[in-house]
Order: sequence, then C-alpha cells, then structure tokens
Amino acid sequence: MSHGITRFKRLGDFLRSRRERLQPEAVGIKETNSQRRTPGLRREEVAVLAGLSSTYYAWLEQGREVTASREVMESLSLALRLSPDEKKHLFELWNPGLPDTITSINEGSPELNPQWRDIIGQLSYPSFITNERSEVLAWNDAAGEVLSDFGNLPASERIMLRLLFLDLELRRRMLNWEEFALYSVGVFRTYYDMNLHDPWYKEMVDQLCEDSADFAGIWKQHHIQGKRVNRVVIESLGTNQPVVYDINSMANLADHPGLHICIYTPVIT
Repeated sequence: MSHGITRFKRLGDFLRSRRERLQPEAVGIKETNSQRRTPGLRREEVAVLAGLSSTYYAWLEQGREVTASREVMESLSLALRLSPDEKKHLFELWNPGLPDTITSINEGSPELNPQWRDIIGQLSYPSFITNERSEVLAWNDAAGEVLSDFGNLPASERIMLRLLFLDLELRRRMLNWEEFALYSVGVFRTYYDMNLHDPWYKEMVDQLCEDSADFAGIWKQHHIQGKRVNRVVIESLGTNQPVVYDINSMANLADHPGLHICIYTPVIT
C-alpha cells in the first residue's frame, strides 16, 4: 500500500530537521539586528555552506524529484554538521538504487524458527528477540523478571517502544530512563524513515504521540541514532536493587533478516 510518501519527501524532511536545529553561530554566521523568523539556519545559508544554489536546495527540502549526486550529499552532511549516524541515515535516504517509494522489509512478524526460542531460553541473562518495529517476538524468563511480564501482555502491547513510555512501573525502575528513551526513539526513527509508507509505523507514532507527551516531545526532535551497545540501569521486578546492564544486539538472525537478539549483560563494577 502506498501513501504517496517517496524517498524524496523523506530526504527533504530530514534535511529540514537538521537545518532547523543548527544555530548560525555554530557555523560562523554572525547575527545582525534583524529578527529571524525561522529556527536554526535559513535555507539560503545552508545552500551557501554546501556550495549549492538556493533554489536547488529548496527543491531538495521540498521533496521534489531532483537528481542529487554523492558529492552534493557529502557537501550537505558537512554543511549541516551531521554526526556519523546522521550521515549514514542521509545516504540511506538518498541512495539512488532505492525505488521512489520504499517497500517495507517488515510486513508483519515472521514465524520464528523454534531453535532461536530454545537458544534464548538457555541464556541466563535477560534476552529477547525483536524486530524493527520493536515487537517482542520471544523472550526468556530473565527478561520477564527484569523488564516486563511479556507473557501476560497481548501481542499488540508487547512492543518495547510502547512499554518504555506507557509502562509507568518499568519507567520508574529504569533509573536512566531519559537517556535510554532518547536513544530508543532515535533508533526507531531510522526504521520509521525507511518504512514510512507502511501504515503500521505512522499509526504507532500517532498513537504514542497522543498517549505520551514525553514521546511526542522527543519525536519532534527528529533524533537519529544508529544501533550500538547501550547501557541501562534498572531494578528487577519486586526489588529495589539496581543493576547496570550493557545491551548487546545480534542482528539478522539466520533465516530471519530484520530480527535480532537483545542480550542484557550485567556490568561488573
């Protein structure tokens, strides 16, 4: 199903979000007495920094179907002071090998090979298998004890991003919640942008924005974050003892592209 959202529109939205967060002084532009009407840089200022015409850059932001070279993307990544994760995301959105409207690589949840369920069941550390939607497809007992009682949740609510913002008990027990929430939304945003035609992603975001002011605020930041080893400090269910975990992810399981195992490894202090 197509909703008329093309990679050009996604690319334009991303460029605008990066421009609006970048302050003039950060790129050596001295302010005058004139009042700015837009947040961050003006389009023409980005165009000058990237060595492009103002009209051409405006077309890119507007999502027009114009041809852009790799050199143009390199110049824009420098002009907008993109982080390595943001630059990678920019090039994924630009990739001329992609069709104009991206096809989802995650149509529903595939049936898991029972062997993977057995593998995580044998792990002593909290572990679960998830997809790009952050749906929890399988978990071990330790994950149920540390994170959430997944077995008593309907599948429609067994979504880590949703639990992170709407499960108030999990939020209370997660002592670095703000940091972890920003990271998690940034990772989810990369998948959202690559599957923007898929109605599930938009419906999920719209509902979370309605249910959680905190999520809505973070989402507006258009934060982009690549997956990496991340750290969380959390109290197990029924205890007041915090434990520090490093979250390691094994991506693209055999026969299951797009899925990965998350393993919460205790940090010895």
